[in-house]
Amino acid sequence: MFMFDKVDQHLLVMLQEDSKKTNKEYANKLGLSTTAVYERIKRLEKSDVITKYVALVDKKKVNKAFVVLCHVKLIQHTKDNVLQFEREILKLEEIAECYHVSGDYDYILKIHVEHMEAYREFMVSKLTVIANIGSTQSTFIINEVKHTTAIGI
Repeated sequence: MFMFDKVDQHLLVMLQEDSKKTNKEYANKLGLSTTAVYERIKRLEKSDVITKYVALVDKKKVNKAFVVLCHVKLIQHTKDNVLQFEREILKLEEIAECYHVSGDYDYILKIHVEHMEAYREFMVSKLTVIANIGSTQSTFIINEVKHTTAIGI
């Protein structure tokens, strides 16, 4: 397990808030040299604590603001069926997140589309054609109260 100190924790919080700042800016806030910050970031990347850097896109500005949580129940839970379902889900760009869960359903999918008609088309032409789906239940997001990509450190 990777061992953090308080400086690593603070650096991770700052990187999650804005990873586009310079090492010098982080160094000034942490009271370190830019070289020390660079080395800490490289160590965090090498140990896979930091796995990638991304740009967060406004859903509304790219016409993907209709968000659906779709609960999926499989007919059979054999290893082959589960793995095949997961391979098919990975191919669908509308699905932003997929979780294998316990409870009444087997998976929860987070789907971004333009509007209700686009969601219907997605369901009919892409999702429900995947083998071994027994049932689905869709929940439409009315308002996003909290959304963050940051992990509490």
